[in-house]
Amino acid sequence: MSQPDVKKVTTNTLQKMKAAGQKIAMLTAYDFSFARIFDAAGIDVLLVGDSASNVMAGHETTLPITLDQMIYHAQCVVRGVDRSLVVVDLPFGTYQSNPDIALASAIRVMKETGGHSIKLEGGEEAVESIKRIVKAGIPVMGHLGLTPQSIYKFGTYTVRAKEEMEAEKLKRDALLLQDAGCYAIVLEKIPALLAKEVSESLDIPTIGIGAGMYCDGQVLVMHDMLGINIEFKPRFLRKYADLNKEITAAVEQYVKDVQSQDFPNEQEQY
Repeated sequence: MSQPDVKKVTTNTLQKMKAAGQKIAMLTAYDFSFARIFDAAGIDVLLVGDSASNVMAGHETTLPITLDQMIYHAQCVVRGVDRSLVVVDLPFGTYQSNPDIALASAIRVMKETGGHSIKLEGGEEAVESIKRIVKAGIPVMGHLGLTPQSIYKFGTYTVRAKEEMEAEKLKRDALLLQDAGCYAIVLEKIPALLAKEVSESLDIPTIGIGAGMYCDGQVLVMHDMLGINIEFKPRFLRKYADLNKEITAAVEQYVKDVQSQDFPNEQEQY
């Protein structure tokens, strides 16, 4: 249950933070326990990312995760939150075909999860869907640059918008998303100076992942920054813990204690 003295983060809060030059801290979360920890630690925004497809379900890409699965993860996260703004990714196939389907997907997320906003990928091609969703009163966060749901089109997870034509399109797309009603935009894996230019051109905040220091906020996948996922080592990732090592050591010790009959001892039984 929410505490009355907790000041909730809203889309308006993020707007004020950008205006004040205060950086926005965002992390992914997929369950109640971690959401509760992150919320209490002061995270501004929790993203229920379709990266759950990778880090929770073990898929190679974000494409296989379904809307039902995203709703389940979002329900779990929302139950752990008192303060943070909760953003839920619309997964691949739930908004690309037409704005009516996009709106129906967004409505399901909002009604069934208690989340505060949705996020979807794409520039000009997503504008009509964004307008339709925003018109229905649902806040939308955009996502430009490396858009993982389009990985088979790109063919690689390399840095996007290094060439002038793609960079110009990204700048146009950012303004289009703002005009369509997005309250913020994630910029993924683009050159830092391009992200700076885009951030300065917008009234709404930008959230960077592999997009340098000039964005209005930053986001990382929790499994990456906590060192749970040890295979993923891009340049932009800073590991704040080595939980893979700590958890492995803890479990190995538990196994030894059980096998040696050291656990449970007399003080650990009834």
